[in-house]
Amino acid sequence: MQNFLLDESDQMREQFHRRMTKLAAVYGRRKLLQGILAMLPLALGSGHILASQPRSIPEEIEWTWEVRPPHPDAKLPNVLLLGDSISRNYFPEVTKDLTGVANVYLFAVSTSVGDPRLSHQIAAFQTMENVRFRVVHFNNGMHGWGYTESQYKAGFPELLHRVRTLVEKDGSLVWATITPVKPNAFNGATNPRIEERNRIALDFVRAEGIAVDDQHTLMLQHLDLYEDSVHFGPAGATIMGDQVAATIRVALRE
Repeated sequence: MQNFLLDESDQMREQFHRRMTKLAAVYGRRKLLQGILAMLPLALGSGHILASQPRSIPEEIEWTWEVRPPHPDAKLPNVLLLGDSISRNYFPEVTKDLTGVANVYLFAVSTSVGDPRLSHQIAAFQTMENVRFRVVHFNNGMHGWGYTESQYKAGFPELLHRVRTLVEKDGSLVWATITPVKPNAFNGATNPRIEERNRIALDFVRAEGIAVDDQHTLMLQHLDLYEDSVHFGPAGATIMGDQVAATIRVALRE
């Protein structure tokens, strides 16, 4: 019964109904209902039954941003920056730094770990581009402040699984830590929450031997370069992009 109650799709509901109908025919409706009610306290206590699928918590503005090289060089490896508007800001500098070294793609979204849409969006990007990447440099955590850090933690393994499908057989992943914000940041972003999300992410990526680009520590040294409460201006984006490109160069040599 557990598997049926966990899946809310129409197909699974139909299968569940058929199964219950058969059980009712064998045991009688009253005994079947008594059995279900008897199981509920144990199942609920173990946290396995009636667990709802995570729901999307949309922000006021949702967006995706995809950029591909106008003329990819088939002789060069493909590299992907996967992240949000922070990644979008340093993408031009990374592209400049890796000219003649790699074809650099960008997939940036406002969707956060914890939101079930994220995995589908990455899968759709993969289908559309039909490209395997030698290196995927990825980040997530500056959006989705309607999700708790527990939900962020619960959703992170799915992000890792989905990102791994983007790389070549011998490809590499690089995780970029979430950058700090000003105290007046909007939509729930705070540095204590960012630090906790970084801690959660680092526990996962280090356990899997994934390289880390510590953009958080880097930008703590450049807090005078903000252009708003979240994003760094051109000088900051250049500093960030140079470090991103350097970590990708290392990953390409491995």
